Amino acid sequence: MDGKVGAYQQSSILGKSPLDLVIQVYDGAIGAFEKAGEALRKEEFNVSRDQLEKARKFLTHLYTTLDMERGGEIANHLSRLYAFVISQTHIIEATKELRLIDDNVNILKNLRSGWAGLRQNRAAGANKGEYAAQAATEQVTVSA
Repeated sequence: MDGKVGAYQQSSILGKSPLDLVIQVYDGAIGAFEKAGEALRKEEFNVSRDQLEKARKFLTHLYTTLDMERGGEIANHLSRLYAFVISQTHIIEATKELRLIDDNVNILKNLRSGWAGLRQNRAAGANKGEYAAQAATEQVTVSA
């Protein structure tokens, strides 16, 4: 069964743009935080710990794939936000404070909406033919 799941997950990645992959990583982190919160409410501490670790891995991926040279000030700000959310995750593990999970989810949802807006703008521009060549050749600041 694991082979089929792996093949499905791989097929969901193939053919996606780097921007779509970044959004997918955000979705994974947000989902993991939300599941961790649900588990904490039910006092399922092992499940919560596993979900927080999963969220941390997603965030670490976002952090380590930032292109600081090309991303400039934006990448610098993103790196600080990712580091903050990662540090909050450690505090959540120690304190079981649900408010911090909500804070992390809100931060990530706001960032995700920015990336989704960029994707929409590019799609609208590509539909008009304005950005088609640029979108085809340009790399996103965060590579997946």
